Amino acid sequence: MKKKIVLVGGCFDLLHFGHITFLQQAKALGDYLVVALESDGNVRRMKGDTRPIHTQAQRKIMLETLSCVDEVVSLPPMHSDQDYFDFVKKINPTIIAVTEGDHAKVKKMEQANEVGAVLVEIPKIHTPSTSQLVKLLGLE
Repeated sequence: MKKKIVLVGGCFDLLHFGHITFLQQAKALGDYLVVALESDGNVRRMKGDTRPIHTQAQRKIMLETLSCVDEVVSLPPMHSDQDYFDFVKKINPTIIAVTEGDHAKVKKMEQANEVGAVLVEIPKIHTPSTSQLVKLLGLE
């Protein structure tokens, strides 16, 4: 029987309750959870010059300690939508899970359609985000 591979992506800079809940719910959708971890350069581009707080190598180690995560793939700097499409084709997931309100949902839906996967939107947990925590801690 073929494993149901679930793919999620993100920065996961300061792990918080929302991240953990999202990852647990994503894992429950299939057999094998793959986390595509954004490069430091892409995090800086998306979140600003003071981010990430932790390097990609540190973020990978943190994610790998979670029992719900089966594999963490450190993404190289991605410069185009095609770079992401090529990565998704290589992983060939059964499910792509996104958080409710994901700004890239439309692109991820296109990726899912391209590989015959199902896009599943997981409800957002109302807890401080990494960006909000960074501000609260005075790191930005």
